Amino acid sequence: MNDFVQARAEMLRRQLVGRGIHDPAVLDAMRYVPRHAFVSEAMRASAYDDTALPIEAGQTISQPYIVALTLQAAEIQPDDSVLEIGTGSGYVAALLGRMARRVDSIERVPSLAESARQRLQQLGVSRVEVHAADGTLGWPASAPFDVIVAAASGPQVPAAWRQQLAIGGRLVMPIGSQTGPQRLFKLTRLDDTRYAEEDLGAVIFVPLIGEQGWAGNDEKDNGRMRPAAVPLPRRGSLAEAIRHAAEPLPDPASPEFAALFDRYADRRVVLLGEASHGTSEFYRARAAITRRLIERHGFTIVAAEADWPDAASIDRHVRRGPPVASPEPPFQRFPAWMWRNTDVLAFVRWLRTHNEGRPAEQQAGFYGLDMYSLSGSIAAVLGYLEQIDPAAAEVARERYACLMPWQKDPAVYGRAMLSQRHEECEEEVVAQLQDLLRKRLEYAREDGVLFLDAAQNARLVATAERYYRTLYQGSAQSWNLRDTHMFETLNHVLDAHGPDSRAVVWAHNSHIGNAAATEMGQSRNELNLGQLCREKFGSDAALVGFGTHHGTVAAAHDWDGPMEIMRVRPAREDSYEYPMHQAGKPRFLLDLRPGVHDSLRERLAPPRLERFIGVIYRPQTELQSHYANASLPAQFDGFVWFDETHAVSPLAAEKHEGVPETYPFGV
Repeated sequence: MNDFVQARAEMLRRQLVGRGIHDPAVLDAMRYVPRHAFVSEAMRASAYDDTALPIEAGQTISQPYIVALTLQAAEIQPDDSVLEIGTGSGYVAALLGRMARRVDSIERVPSLAESARQRLQQLGVSRVEVHAADGTLGWPASAPFDVIVAAASGPQVPAAWRQQLAIGGRLVMPIGSQTGPQRLFKLTRLDDTRYAEEDLGAVIFVPLIGEQGWAGNDEKDNGRMRPAAVPLPRRGSLAEAIRHAAEPLPDPASPEFAALFDRYADRRVVLLGEASHGTSEFYRARAAITRRLIERHGFTIVAAEADWPDAASIDRHVRRGPPVASPEPPFQRFPAWMWRNTDVLAFVRWLRTHNEGRPAEQQAGFYGLDMYSLSGSIAAVLGYLEQIDPAAAEVARERYACLMPWQKDPAVYGRAMLSQRHEECEEEVVAQLQDLLRKRLEYAREDGVLFLDAAQNARLVATAERYYRTLYQGSAQSWNLRDTHMFETLNHVLDAHGPDSRAVVWAHNSHIGNAAATEMGQSRNELNLGQLCREKFGSDAALVGFGTHHGTVAAAHDWDGPMEIMRVRPAREDSYEYPMHQAGKPRFLLDLRPGVHDSLRERLAPPRLERFIGVIYRPQTELQSHYANASLPAQFDGFVWFDETHAVSPLAAEKHEGVPETYPFGV
């Protein structure tokens, strides 16, 4: 509880007083009312951050500053009667209940109205009455009101509100278009017919739905998250500069989405990233861009951060190759959802249809860049150590959960030093891995004619053995070995397809962004696939990153743990993601190539935190586990932004009707 009290005090100091909020009644109410009580348990650690947060019914609780700005403008007095439009979580209603004599709060989503009512009762807020109704009609039974405040933007002030506002009363609401810029207005009723107006500045709010507002589909609206109510970027701010340069993107399903990426179509390799391994929008966007590069620009290679044998099963399917016996079904190991999901399935189906009837040299193939059975080998290590040395197994499990270099946990290495038995069994573990690799090699050799010659197979085994040995030892060298292997495999596939071949790469931002522009390269001498492509291909390689502010993601808390749909926390204020969110656009492309937006590139160049979520997500330790310093314009040639994102939908392990046994997802 003390932590929340301190966080609340810090919120007042930095977010409110520091931005000009001075009304003692507003500051007292926001100091007293516990914002963390109006969000879920998972969001409580972020309750006092300078951002909107998700609540029930897929909605949001507004940014603290916006709430304070509205309440200060309303000049609420202790004896006032207040009408609030848009109860939401009940947080603002609780603040009003502390400041005014009586509050009528209207929420058009019945489930939200009920949950807010119960929460207010539990907190002992007695001056608030919550109603489930059309807020655009006001609440005539309690009129007139001294104050009316609204958390939604309408095309104009509803006539019902004007009529229900008392002489001398204050009304504060945003007015503007449904999706574009809006202004926050304060109206003071002077007499029966006259109102004084004051423009409080530009904002962005959710639309006011109802009879005297915007038309809306309740069933549709109730199922999606309300956009966060945030002020438009301040003049001269980084967020304003981003908003000015950002090119709006339609949904990835729109034919116009991928057209904006034709600017990268003349490159030899186009690397498309992702900020997490479990986000649908990233997969859908990469699929749309890749389809266009294949159809319009002659790309024939899709190379993914996937094990070679597993990806080979997809390639055989999309190019109608002969079936090959496999020691185990593809994409069954942890994390299965990374490739066994509905978005990948849709792309694979398209790729198979695209290739039908085309000559072999014009068909597009699907290739895996990763080393053999990374997940299976890790499972083998853990199984072995759990029998030999459980303490060492726990150390290894933590290491594998932190495969990405920015997941820092010195305690893991401290515990490693306390146990020496892991050194005693290292040779046996490596021997076990070599046996596993030989079995995978036998499988891969059956595809040798199509993909790799004998020398390449031998190199793979040698590289993999070194990788697993260094990974077991906790060495940073393992990262360099793995990404160097992926780079060499990409080059081998390009060479096999001839000097005019071109490839699209799907991998995590941590692999495709230039590592030299991040702390992994600058502090730990680690490299990655994107850096190596930049060094070899120069401007003939396009590195495109992806990011998000909030939403959901499919991930696990621990290595080899069960997949969960987790809520992604809103981005930190000191991150790149925060000004992207403050720019106020739901989807956009930021062109970071030199000569396009050089003034913005200069402002983005100083290192900031950037978020990286892999197959593991640990919200409780997000700063330590998932953020790292980077210089965005030096890292990427372009950055694709989705303000809100959603988890991928994993596939059930079942046979699809009419699909051959060789089909990679038909098991």
